[in-house]
Amino acid sequence: MSTNLYAEEIISNYEHPHNKGKMEDADASFEEHNPVCGDDIKVYLKISEAKVDDAKFDGEGCSISTAGASMLTDYVKGKSIEELSGMGVKDMIDLLGIEPGPARLHCATISLKALKEAIFLYEHKEPDENTKDL
Repeated sequence: MSTNLYAEEIISNYEHPHNKGKMEDADASFEEHNPVCGDDIKVYLKISEAKVDDAKFDGEGCSISTAGASMLTDYVKGKSIEELSGMGVKDMIDLLGIEPGPARLHCATISLKALKEAIFLYEHKEPDENTKDL
């Protein structure tokens, strides 16, 4: 896919985000805030049998953070907790289809960090070093 198509996908997910809204009966949730740019994303998960049945996000952010949350919540549905726990920066960049550069990397990964933190809370575990570094 060309860079222009990826940019169009990001714009589309920013203007018309999928899965946006609160989930009142979530099994796990976590809110991540970037004080530098003001992005604020909360991820909600409905989990059964160690798989994500549903995912939503709420909050405000730039085009990359909002599109990333939209695309990530689409991606995680039906995935196992184990599979999602192993996701890292490269996986999020692959999902977005663009290299955000150092200045926008946190924008691209804020929803991934919120997702992983929600999973750690759900499992009653401490976040791993990879998640802390997101």
